[in-house]
Order: sequence, then C-alpha cells, then structure tokens
Amino acid sequence: MAATRDTVRFRLDGALHEVRNPDPTLTVLRWLRINGRMGTKEGCAEGDCGACTVVLAEMGDGKPVFRAVNACILFLPMIDGMTLYTAESLSAANGPLHPVQQAMVDLGGSQCGFCTPGFVMSLYAHYRNGAVADEDTLRDVLAGNLCRCTGYGPILAAGRAMGGYPNTTEAVPDPVEADVMLALTHSDVRGGTRRFFAPHSIKELEEISAAHPQATYVAGATDVGLLVTKKLQVLQTIILVNKVVELRRIVDTGTALEIGASVRYTEAFAALASLHPDLGELLRRLGSVQVRNSGTIGGNIANGSPIGDSPPPLIALDASIVLNKCGARRTLPLDKFFLSYGKQDRAPGEFIEKIVIPKPAPGTVFRTYKLSKRFDQDISAVCAAIAFGNHKGAARDVRVVFGGMAATPKRAAHAEAALEGKPWTEPYVRAAMAAMEQDFTPLTDMRASARYRMEAAKNLLLRAWLETAATPPARIARAKALAL
Repeated sequence: MAATRDTVRFRLDGALHEVRNPDPTLTVLRWLRINGRMGTKEGCAEGDCGACTVVLAEMGDGKPVFRAVNACILFLPMIDGMTLYTAESLSAANGPLHPVQQAMVDLGGSQCGFCTPGFVMSLYAHYRNGAVADEDTLRDVLAGNLCRCTGYGPILAAGRAMGGYPNTTEAVPDPVEADVMLALTHSDVRGGTRRFFAPHSIKELEEISAAHPQATYVAGATDVGLLVTKKLQVLQTIILVNKVVELRRIVDTGTALEIGASVRYTEAFAALASLHPDLGELLRRLGSVQVRNSGTIGGNIANGSPIGDSPPPLIALDASIVLNKCGARRTLPLDKFFLSYGKQDRAPGEFIEKIVIPKPAPGTVFRTYKLSKRFDQDISAVCAAIAFGNHKGAARDVRVVFGGMAATPKRAAHAEAALEGKPWTEPYVRAAMAAMEQDFTPLTDMRASARYRMEAAKNLLLRAWLETAATPPARIARAKALAL
C-alpha cells in the first residue's frame, strides 16, 4: 500500500485549504456554508435544481478543465487535489464584476436571485473552457439550472453576450496546474469510526476492497449522494474509485471500445457518439451538464436502477463488463449482470473495472430512444434500444431492450423471437409489438401508467422500423396515417 494521508487538500480563491479527517460524507455545499460562503444555495439537495452549482478545475490533456458540478451531493473528500470556484471567487468584493456576472446584470438575468449563483457558475465553466455560446449549446449548458422567475430568456441572452465583455477579474495565473501534485498520495480520511478511501491505482483499490468488502463504492456520487442527503443514511466506509488511473481510460481496440468504470459521461461522450449518433443524443439528455460532469457509466451500471439510461443501449450493442475481485477478473455480458430489483451479480469486494462495447458491424441497424415528461434533466419513463444485423434482408442477432418496463433493464425475449430471422417489415414488427405483452408487466408510478409504458414501448419499436426500413415517402405517409 502506498503512503497515505488523512487530509483533504484543495484550493479556493488562490488559498490552499487542508481539512483533516472531515466527516466522509460532508458535502461541499455544507462545508462552504459552514465556512461563510453563502453564495452557493441549497434548493433540492439531490442534484436537480442547480442552485448549488460550483466549478471544479483539474488538469486534463495538459490544460485546465473546468467542470460545473452539484455541490449538494458532492462529498468534500472528492475534491481532493482540485481547485474550487464559487460565485464569490469570480470578483473581489469591491472590484469589477466578471463578464458572466456583468452580462447577467445588464440583461436582467436575475429576479429573486436565489438561483442566480448557480446559473453564473454554469456559464462560468462554459466561459473558462472557451466553448461556443450559441443558443442550442447554451440550452444544454443551462439544462441543469432551474429558475421560476425569468423565463430563461434573459439568462440565455447573458450567455450569448458574456464573451463580448472585457475580463479584468480572472486570477492570473490559474493555480490548477500546481494542484496536480496535491492529490498524488492515496488518502484515508477518518471521521470518527467512518472512513473514506481514495486509492490511485488498481492495486490499491484491490487491497482496500479486500479489506473492506462491505464498503460503498463512489464515483460521481450522483446516486450515492442522495442516500445521504435524502434518505439520511450513514455510510460507514466509502471507497472513491474516480482517482484510480486504470479506471479512467478509454481504449479503442479496433473492434471494441473499452471504457473504464470511472470515466465520466462528459469524457465518454465523443467515443460513444462515434459508435452511433443516437448514443450521443441519448447522452445529451442524460441528467444535466452537472450530472454528466460527475456521473460515470460504471456507476450507472453498478447502481442497477431499472430506469438508468445507459444499460439499454449498451445491452443492445452486446456490451460486457469486466469485474475485479482481488485481482481475479471475470467478464460478464451486461444483460446477465442485473438479477432483480436492487440486486446485481457482484460479490462483496468486487468492483466493475471496465465496460467493453463491440463496435457495430457494417449494416447493423441500431436505434435508441428516451421518453420523459420533460426533454431536459428528467428521468425516463421508458428507455428503448433496438439492434440487429441485416443478413440478406433478414434480421439476425436481434436485441430489443427496455428500461422502465421491469425491475431491471431487460431484453424483450418474445419480441426478439418474433423478429429473429424474419424480414424487417411491418407485419413482423407488429407481431413483435404484440409479443411484448408476454415480456413485460410494467408498473404505474408518478412518471407513467402501465398502459402508457406498454403502448409507448410498442410504438418505439414501430418508430425504429419507420426510421430504418420504409422509404422516405412511405415513411411520411405511414407517420401521417398513424397520427390520425
């Protein structure tokens, strides 16, 4: 085991903060407010409203990368070695405003003001990363920030205008590069009888997992954070996996993508979108920028939620996962990992090391869809993914997968059988739609009724056929007929 330390070290407003043995689940939001930083607000305490948005900076590919994240579900030990920015960081008390702040003032981007610091920080991260500020991009950037006053128009206008203001407030130089050295040693934080481990290598992770097989694994805390803030659970032992170098890699083997379990959604976006545009569109609607900047694909899988958005398309693409226990590895098809509600095929002390996604063969038909009450930042009522190879006009190796239809992400075995080896034509698609009645008995809840879910799932399969099989004129005519 490498040398350890019992402190959390990070930089705020140019000053190095060193917190010894904090409560392992003390949130960054709580720490800020305890220490007089009142600009960061608590709205929902579950990462939905964006009022608590702060910015973290760390080095990536030789340059600082700025991430807007939700401080309300981010544990303080998770920011070890990073630079933290809050609304108070952007300008001195009696100095000029930062361009983002000035644009918000000039264009009326604030009314009651409660949510304003969160909006400012989301725009600030975008500003610092030098990204474009067109309307569509800004809508994505701000999808994780809610405001009940302005109607968003003035805030979007501020985002479009912020690049035109002179910037005289930015700290120069940024201390981010120097902070890389802060987190090189493995940390072991003890809050009374509770512990927070942050290993940096897979060997360290294996050793800690063996010694603490009942520990809670944390990557982005976008799910685990709610256990603390909403369910008020006391987590005794936490193992943070997002600093493990081997779990942060994306490898293109030529025939597959291997995505480390701790790769964030934001970091995996380009690689996954390259497999198929539908994957990119699905990820764009998964949570918000703040959630995607923290959450990981490995975490979404390990959580095992029946409404997680990444498992259905990954199962449709025949993905597998590599599990590691004390250095002994096993590979498991992803659809075999989910056993029942809240139960996965993972032994105590075993962790997901990577996800392996075969590249679709030429001619593969693939579609994935997300249905939710709200386009942005909403949990799916139904998530669907359909994939098959087209062999001489017949569908082969058919995979029809749904989230939100059962206690786990699940393949529609009867629907698949109705399509396997058959022409990809409407009669066989409708037969598969009827067969879904044997595959699922969906629940009624706040997101959708059982009837809605079943009809929606059937129609998503029909939509896949309309988009991939019918010629454009026939597709339009059929769509109009279905709308009558």
